[in-house]
Amino acid sequence: MKILVAEPMSPAALDLLRRQPGFEVIESNPKEYEQHLGDCEAMLVRSAVKVKAETLAKAPRLRVIGRAGVGVDNVDLAAATSAGVLVMNTPGGNAVSVAEHTLALMLALARMIPEANASTRAGKWEKKKFLGNELRGKTLGIVGLGNIGQEVVRRARGFEMRVIASDPYVNPVTAADLGVELLPFDKLAAQSDYISLHVALTPETRRMINAQSIARMKPGVRIINCARGELIDQDALREALVSGKVAGAGLDVFSPEPLPEGHPLLSAPNLIATPHIAGSTEEAQEIVGIRIVEQLVEYLLHGIAINAVNMPAVAPEQYRAISPYIELAERLGRFAAFVAPDNPQAVRITYRGRIADLNTNLLRNSALAGVLSRSLAARANLVNAMQLASQRNLTVTEAHQPRGGATDSIQIEIIAPASATSVTGGVIMDKPRLLSIDGIPVEITLAGRLIYMRNIDVPGVIGHVGGILGRNQINIANFSLGRQEAPPAQGKPLEAVALVEVDTPVSEAVLSQLCGHPAVRLAVIVEPGG
Repeated sequence: MKILVAEPMSPAALDLLRRQPGFEVIESNPKEYEQHLGDCEAMLVRSAVKVKAETLAKAPRLRVIGRAGVGVDNVDLAAATSAGVLVMNTPGGNAVSVAEHTLALMLALARMIPEANASTRAGKWEKKKFLGNELRGKTLGIVGLGNIGQEVVRRARGFEMRVIASDPYVNPVTAADLGVELLPFDKLAAQSDYISLHVALTPETRRMINAQSIARMKPGVRIINCARGELIDQDALREALVSGKVAGAGLDVFSPEPLPEGHPLLSAPNLIATPHIAGSTEEAQEIVGIRIVEQLVEYLLHGIAINAVNMPAVAPEQYRAISPYIELAERLGRFAAFVAPDNPQAVRITYRGRIADLNTNLLRNSALAGVLSRSLAARANLVNAMQLASQRNLTVTEAHQPRGGATDSIQIEIIAPASATSVTGGVIMDKPRLLSIDGIPVEITLAGRLIYMRNIDVPGVIGHVGGILGRNQINIANFSLGRQEAPPAQGKPLEAVALVEVDTPVSEAVLSQLCGHPAVRLAVIVEPGG
């Protein structure tokens, strides 16, 4: 298995990667990594490599991209999802480094350290000019109370600052434990002496610092941004710095990056600018490097996706509980796709028993991947199944029935305009098995090569099947039968189903011979194992 390291990583992370049996580690750099894309199954990046759709097109075997860091702005998530490539990151790995840089920028602004340094190095001694301000007693407004925001809170407490925060998604208990008052952003802006941004870039947060929000701030406010450059309207900030409405700004991120030489923002007074280095410490690079390697190994060897950004997240403990059913769901979906009616409009998935109480997002995606696998040239998997279903206008619904004593099972129903087909399966002795088709009990392992037949329940069908297969030198490995408990309507004959596992391929000619019996309505080959 080839692992492409497209950017420099810490020695400890690389050593951990090399120690994995069966891994071939290819170390490259942002200028040369593309020549290795053809046969790599995993890729590690930091921030310099831009993974776009054309990059993914050169990597047909790629399964996972690991981003050593928090943001994934350098990865085209939509393209990766369409390609079925998992993307994972390492949130929180550099939280302390970014928090410390945030406080460093605040102190530098409060004490005018860059200006004082430049003046002193120029041979001046301007003590009176550089009268600063203490952080003690000032109000710090933190926008975004995630890992980094929380680390900033802890450090700001050491400076005896009053800390308030705005985050519509944070649990109030978390804020209370930190001793932080939660406020709407408008109220935070009006009360803060310092505003520090620690939110992800979303449509709601893009340019949240703009002319209107600045107008609501205190005169003399100072703004810190170690998150995303796009959070700030840079033209509006420059005007506010020039007018004095904003007394200072400490920016580690910009839009674009790097800012072109001569950009108007760089000439603004009271601006401290650093080149996106908040998370760049030796300690942080080692932590995120080791974490992303650990996550990569866990996914490649055990299928457990930690910190996935384009796939439903499941805790490792819960993944281990549902993992046998992930395989069941895919094989059951694949089986259903072979026997279901044409032109499906909807897929309904029902979970029964204990698994109905678990997070079933991965089970849903796995079932859809199986359903879609027969009709798509592109690979369908846990990552892209919902996107592909949406593109095909398939309505997907789920039902959870955690009835006491019910067998743990999954039912997949494929609904078409004229009819519907349902299949139910379970995990028996650690193997995925089919349990019923359209309510008809029939049990067989979902593996190998199966002949699926529907027929009227009359004598002679089993002998007919055995005779046809025998004459064609096709060995039967397993044979499972089932029939309706009652006729579908008065005067209608009972229907039966048969599943025949065979050892060798079955031609269309043999299927035609099987359908030669007047009671046989359908005979198709199903390969649920892929």
